[in-house]
Amino acid sequence: MSYQPKPLDQQIIVITGATSGIGLATARAAARAGARLVLAARSEADLQTVAQQLEATGAHVATVAADVAQPADVAHVADTARSHFGGFDTWVNNAGVGIFGRIEAGTMEDYRRLFDTNFWGLVNGSLEAVKHFKQHQGGALINLGSVVSDVAVPLQGVYSASKHAVKGFTDALRAELENENAPVSVTLIKPAAINTPFTQNARNYLDREPQLPPPVYAPEEVAYAILHAAAHPMRDIYVGGGGKLMSSFNKLAPGVMDWISAKAIVGQETRDTPPRHPAGGLQQPGTGGHAHGDHPGHVMQTSFYTRTAVHPVLAGTLAALGLAAATAWLGGSFSRGRLKDAGVKEPGPAGPAGEVPKTARKAATPPKSAARQ
Repeated sequence: MSYQPKPLDQQIIVITGATSGIGLATARAAARAGARLVLAARSEADLQTVAQQLEATGAHVATVAADVAQPADVAHVADTARSHFGGFDTWVNNAGVGIFGRIEAGTMEDYRRLFDTNFWGLVNGSLEAVKHFKQHQGGALINLGSVVSDVAVPLQGVYSASKHAVKGFTDALRAELENENAPVSVTLIKPAAINTPFTQNARNYLDREPQLPPPVYAPEEVAYAILHAAAHPMRDIYVGGGGKLMSSFNKLAPGVMDWISAKAIVGQETRDTPPRHPAGGLQQPGTGGHAHGDHPGHVMQTSFYTRTAVHPVLAGTLAALGLAAATAWLGGSFSRGRLKDAGVKEPGPAGPAGEVPKTARKAATPPKSAARQ
């Protein structure tokens, strides 16, 4: 792969799902870095609001109202980038929707719509981007997966399945491009729980308002990882040490991770309040214009793990601490009695490891209010 990325201030970056959450945080960060932007989302009104805000800071922005599930709409996004800026250097497949509820409670119409956006929308964007990169001087394809690309989460089963599919597609596409020595870098971003309007905009079958299980991170940390990959190609990047620990522990002890999901995570995915907007933004555009959600607990503004992992010199040291961190996370999250009840041998003492001790200490104190938009 001979592609050498340009500095961010010389790049044209396409972002789908750009009017909310991670997409909006990335658009703002890219504008501050001097990149020119092509922003796509379903709501024309939200796109215009975001574009005006960014242009007021001096950014150059083109917008396209598009449904990524429609190949023609995605092709129009690429055509807009070419007509406004002569092409693009990085394509970020960020658009996504969610569903909360038990798998048996949902409808096939909703499940197909989720896959149309999360998986087929990403496929449409990837193929359009790769076609352009091969015809020009190469580029960076950045796909948004999730920690649930590795670890399925109950009450988000179909969403987890879509992100597993995203990982499989992205890994296979990367290998094929490497086989033909195409000038394209392919990065899969795997965020942990992120404080965005995701829960407000998700289709909700539950009788309570959904929330994401901790630890929860700020969307700006995902934007940091995305823009790092645009300028410094990497295979994949986990955003949040909590997500990396879940993925690692699932590989080491999948049965234990199943038990944790069933006994602990389910109880952390709802609030004690009625659902606000059960329909969410699945079948129609959700609420845009906000990068942050209203997570009621503590939100970590940065991730020591992520900042370390993107720097190769420090990554080796962090990897050496991974097993100890996973043990500390498990031991700190569950009491001796609960582990014995599950038939699981309790791990021994663990040393310091990344963010885990901080998370454990904060769990003993009243949660702070999440950062708001």
